[in-house]
Amino acid sequence: MVERSRPSCWVRRAVPLGVVFVLSAACAPGAPPLRLERPVERSLTTTTLSTANERSSESVVASGGNPAPYNYGPTVLAEPDGEGMRYRAWWCSQLPAVGPPGDDVLLAESGDPQGDFGFSGAPAVPVFTGEPGAFDGKHTCDPSVLRTGGRFHLYYTGAAGEHAHGNAIGVATSGDGRSWRREAAGGPIVRPSGEVRRDNDYGAGQPSALFLDGWFYLMFTDTTASGAGWNGAGQFVLRARDAEFSDRVQALAESGFEPAGTTTVPRRRSVVDAFSADWMWSDALGAFAIAHQTERGTTITFWDRDFTGHPYEPLLLPGPWREGPGLVRADDGHAPTSTADPCGTVPVDLLRATEPDPAPTALRSFGLDVAGVDGCADPGRARAVLEAFGVPSPQRTVDVVRGGRKVRVERRSVAETMVRRVLDERVPALEDVPTDGTIRAGAPVLRSPAGELAVVDDHGRTWTIGPDTVEANNSPVSDTDQRTWDTTPRGGDLR
Repeated sequence: MVERSRPSCWVRRAVPLGVVFVLSAACAPGAPPLRLERPVERSLTTTTLSTANERSSESVVASGGNPAPYNYGPTVLAEPDGEGMRYRAWWCSQLPAVGPPGDDVLLAESGDPQGDFGFSGAPAVPVFTGEPGAFDGKHTCDPSVLRTGGRFHLYYTGAAGEHAHGNAIGVATSGDGRSWRREAAGGPIVRPSGEVRRDNDYGAGQPSALFLDGWFYLMFTDTTASGAGWNGAGQFVLRARDAEFSDRVQALAESGFEPAGTTTVPRRRSVVDAFSADWMWSDALGAFAIAHQTERGTTITFWDRDFTGHPYEPLLLPGPWREGPGLVRADDGHAPTSTADPCGTVPVDLLRATEPDPAPTALRSFGLDVAGVDGCADPGRARAVLEAFGVPSPQRTVDVVRGGRKVRVERRSVAETMVRRVLDERVPALEDVPTDGTIRAGAPVLRSPAGELAVVDDHGRTWTIGPDTVEANNSPVSDTDQRTWDTTPRGGDLR
């Protein structure tokens, strides 16, 4: 049995609720809590959000089992699964005889964020570990997972040894979330800036990624940044057009995003004084929501799209904690949409370590609902919030939203095969969105040589559908050759 080391550097954190905060860093074990005074940025107008349905799991929901000495730093994706949802969680741990003696990334899944996570009868399975001889030769930790373009992207902290400014951020991709391939030639995509040397020698890591408006956004810790606090606390933001952060990289500065060329630029602006934070974009609220640990639990701090101010007062998910939260997010890092009330409710759920044994462990679930939201107030937000929903149209048909586009479907029973749910009431803002096409009852369907199915709309364009939609629409199916399939004008994907 291989003896495992403790994590390279986990950090306790407390972050601002007012002007004076208490912070401590476990990178300096045993250091007494110190105080930092720093004014908190506030926008001139902020809204107090209403909340309801506060919840927490009664016990541990995710664990590597008895061999795992710690479990922390989770990332969680919520994915539609038939009529329900599947929640997949990746987190930092270590298991005997798995890779080098350092941090590993484990995976488990559940049908309920408050329920037990597991994998094929096991508590969890290891899916990513150190690559000997590489920058991440010993430790792979703090995962953040997205899925875009049919691929999963894993952002993680890697280290060849123990911290000493050696931590950096890497990225890997996967088709299934289990088998990962390192990208960027196996090297780091973000290194410590090295602007300031502090007692906290953690370096750069603890990434959290999301995808918005064609940009990959990356928030992360850098204890060597000039914009970090005295103890290295701070969260910095980069964005780029590609997942490896090599194309049109921009860095968040005091005046907004500025062209950076590469990821190696000074880091002077922090969006929250914290370690190990997680974030998501809420389409309904039109804001970034950053989850970070404070004295009484997890605080959610909000920023507007341009990081010019805080549109909402912070929220608190109270309860015990020992290490940073992992928000339950949709594939692209956006806030999940409520099936029951997509325009009016934003569910906020997370997993976080709650006990020290001897390092952070005991992942439990906490959550609440943000209620009374006007998330479909305008066409832009309505299209984003109602993705994969159907809405009654003024013509007694159903408008289906997929890929931000609106398609009119003549039969409700057909629309129900394409969406998570067909709402009972019309959404006025969606009526101002142009209709890209109409799917008539009995509309013809083409079948490609590979077996793909596509229905023809009233403009002669094809929309990819599933077999259940063909049956529900009583559509005749015609086999076509590859040339015809490729040259027929395409609408989009309605599966």
